[in-house]
Order: sequence, then C-alpha cells, then structure tokens
Amino acid sequence: MTRKALEIDNPALAALPFSPGVYAGKTLFLSGQVGVDPATGALVKGGVQAEADQIFKNISMALAAAGKDLDDVVKANVYLVHMDDYAAMNDAYARAFDKPYPARTCIGVAALPLHARIEIEVIVR
Repeated sequence: MTRKALEIDNPALAALPFSPGVYAGKTLFLSGQVGVDPATGALVKGGVQAEADQIFKNISMALAAAGKDLDDVVKANVYLVHMDDYAAMNDAYARAFDKPYPARTCIGVAALPLHARIEIEVIVR
C-alpha cells in the first residue's frame, strides 16, 4: 500500500521530517499534536487543560483539511508528562468529544517536544 500524506497548509510543519497525517486505505492516522498556537508557533500557557484545548483545536483543523471532524475519531493516544494531570486531561477530553467517546490509551512519558505537558494523536475512520 502506498502512503498518502494529508496536506495541511502549515509552513512550520513543512520543514519537519514527518507528515501531519497519513492515509492507510480509508483510515487516517494523525501525527501527535502538542498545544502549539499555529499563529505564534509557541506552546500555549495555562497548564495541561489549556494545552489540551489547543491540541483539540489543532486536531480539528487537521481533520477539516481531510473533510472530517472529531466525531470521526475512533482512537486517541494521550501522552502525559505528569500523571497528576490525568483528571484535567479527562475534563478537556470530555469537552472535545461526544459520547460514545473514542477508545483511548494514556501513557506517562518523561518529556515531550517544546516542554509540553501533553501530546495527543488520533486515528480517524
């Protein structure tokens, strides 16, 4: 199967050695997102909830480029630097998705790009 990249108009991503998303048949795998404001290129301030809210905005923009939205997400992988942020992440997750929620895995990690506290990747049908 040939990989087909999701095209997103973001010059900052163009210089990085990965695709923002890749199609495998009818399934779209989005690369992990941290809470970067696309207008400034900086990580948003305000902790894990603010970062998660920005992540879901970023994911929504990527999904829109694919003609999809958050209702099409079937699986999410969440990476937290501090597992103490689990409840705050759950609050943001519940605001972003409607029931039935996508399947999810949450993993504690040592560090993330830009000193982010959270990163999320999704799989879309």
